[in-house]
Amino acid sequence: MSNKVSFDFTGVSVLVTGGTSGIGYAISSAFADAGASVTVTGTRASAADYDTELSRFAYKQLEMRDGDAVDALAASLGSLDVLVNNAGANFPDGLDEWSPEGFQASLAMNVEGAQRLSVRAREALAKSAMPGGASVVNVISMMTYRATTIVPGYSSSKAALLALTRNLALHWVNDGIRVNAVAPGLIDTPMTAPMKPFQEMLDGELAKQIMRRMGTPEEVA
Repeated sequence: MSNKVSFDFTGVSVLVTGGTSGIGYAISSAFADAGASVTVTGTRASAADYDTELSRFAYKQLEMRDGDAVDALAASLGSLDVLVNNAGANFPDGLDEWSPEGFQASLAMNVEGAQRLSVRAREALAKSAMPGGASVVNVISMMTYRATTIVPGYSSSKAALLALTRNLALHWVNDGIRVNAVAPGLIDTPMTAPMKPFQEMLDGELAKQIMRRMGTPEEVA
């Protein structure tokens, strides 16, 4: 069944962190399809360094764990209608998220960067003339609500991002800025691709999905 709902975001400015692949790319594409002016961020030097087609978007290089870079990006914004804090990562084959170093790296990547960018972008968001006010959307995860032995830093940081969402929504309620979160389940993206060879683990995760399959980025967008 195709989604027949259509939106018109002509004239709306959107910033999507981590918008070069996966869920972020699907969100960016959906906004662009609806007429929005979309800027995406990624860690590589230029948009040409990615396999995905990014010509419809403005591109900004950004490492979410670099506070100065986050500040500089926010300072470059004139006004902003929609901020999607999508950039995130887990480290199942890299840093040990049970170690203090791995846990801190996950917090810095998944929640501290989003908090910093949101707060720094508040002035630009407050200038929005979009009907209903500006919008911040934080991409969390169903791992927020589940215990895990594999990526404890990731799940803990996403739980923190949910708490931040609630706090910002209350704090900015009178500023014309809405703050919400979306919690995807297991989605078929480059980040989840390393799971596929491990069928037992994959089957265990799919058993928790209502549809018993991996979702698509477009379904989240």
